[in-house]
Amino acid sequence: MRMRKKKHLEERLEACSPVMLVMQNQNEHANDPLDDSLFFDSMKVFGNKNPLHLEVGSGKGSFILELARRNPDINYIAVEKTPNVLVTGAESLMESDIKNVRFCLGQAEYLEHLFRPHTVERLYLNFSCPFPKETYARHRLTHTRFLEIYKQIMKPGSEIHQKTDNQRLFEFSIEHFSKNGFAMKNVSLDLHNSGFEGNIMTEYEKRFTELGQPIYRLEAVVPE
Repeated sequence: MRMRKKKHLEERLEACSPVMLVMQNQNEHANDPLDDSLFFDSMKVFGNKNPLHLEVGSGKGSFILELARRNPDINYIAVEKTPNVLVTGAESLMESDIKNVRFCLGQAEYLEHLFRPHTVERLYLNFSCPFPKETYARHRLTHTRFLEIYKQIMKPGSEIHQKTDNQRLFEFSIEHFSKNGFAMKNVSLDLHNSGFEGNIMTEYEKRFTELGQPIYRLEAVVPE
């Protein structure tokens, strides 16, 4: 079912422009020449060169905002493709005193249009759409085609942290990480009963946990 457009969405997004980044040349413009000035520049955006962490599919932003509160010396970018959802997180950021987060309306296919090679030091994939039909497997964010993009923008030896409630997606992810040279560690089949400390729950995670659904988690290391 298509999500209903939020009232005054364009105006609300425009009001959040101080905390928004532009991802250039998406969809029908994907093959247009890239503007060098639109690549992410930490000094221009944050005024520092702190480590850069990225969340793809940030939803309403509760995870990334809490993570940023806990880690003020790390810069965070939250990429979300659905404007109806992204605007909630961007407005929350505007109303807060958090300085180390920016939101970006964009798709994972075009991350290389925002980040220069080997600049991201950690990537979070929280409760990504599992695309259960096999005919849509290439849309899963741990499919080989996305892992190749992550390899390009992430530093060798950096980590992808994934959480999901979907066992089939988790198994698919392990398979694709493995065959693409990613080492895996801290693999959990039931995160909340694993003794793992420091977990920040997303909106989806709270919902699934209340239903008694186990949460799967892993860390995948980008090949050197």
